[in-house]
Amino acid sequence: MGQSWIPYCGAAPLPGDWFARWNDDPLLLVALLIAAIAARRRADVAPPFWGGLAVIFLLFVSPLCALSSALFSVRVAHHVLLTAVAAPLLVRGLPALRVKGSAALWAALHILLFWFWHAPAPYALALSSDGAFWTMQLSLLASAVAVWAALRKASAPTAIALLLAMMVQMGLLGALITFAGAPLYTPHYLSTQPWGLSPVEDQQLAGLIMWAPAAGFYLAAALWRGWAMLAPSAAPAQ
Repeated sequence: MGQSWIPYCGAAPLPGDWFARWNDDPLLLVALLIAAIAARRRADVAPPFWGGLAVIFLLFVSPLCALSSALFSVRVAHHVLLTAVAAPLLVRGLPALRVKGSAALWAALHILLFWFWHAPAPYALALSSDGAFWTMQLSLLASAVAVWAALRKASAPTAIALLLAMMVQMGLLGALITFAGAPLYTPHYLSTQPWGLSPVEDQQLAGLIMWAPAAGFYLAAALWRGWAMLAPSAAPAQ
């Protein structure tokens, strides 16, 4: 059954050939080019935006895309970089970006989407249909961008509380995946062995990525927001 899974990024590569597996999808490349041209024409685009666009290029064009077809742990790292690195960089590079709705509402929606797409059935659907794959990626990215944009206008206590809540939910999801006693993700039943991992070991690695590094991004953002809140009171004492 594993041989029938041909996700958007292509069939799972072997260790000897994955580094040559660049994604040359013309529609994707044109979309990235249009985004870059549109950004160049805006006077308010700051350098972090280009960092976010570079992360997106890395995730979807570089061989990392193909590697995520083989390993669920790489797919999780992919999603973490998309939502916790690329999204805030894009928002920071677009100071005029505003979203309607509260930060709490967007955070709740993003959390629901993140859990939904990492449930076994929706995840398997995303790796069997290009349409479902891009629905997954774009919904995760768009909701993450909305969260980071809404956090920017939220009060410091609210932003810190929501960032800590996102950190906790990421750790909880990571723990559930880490301690699952059986392989959960059908597309990776056969794709992990060439990489020296069983499906369960691959899941455990993915869970640990969510549990520690991924949660750490939100903790770091909460600490930064807390420091920014305290810094003005410390300035007059100098």
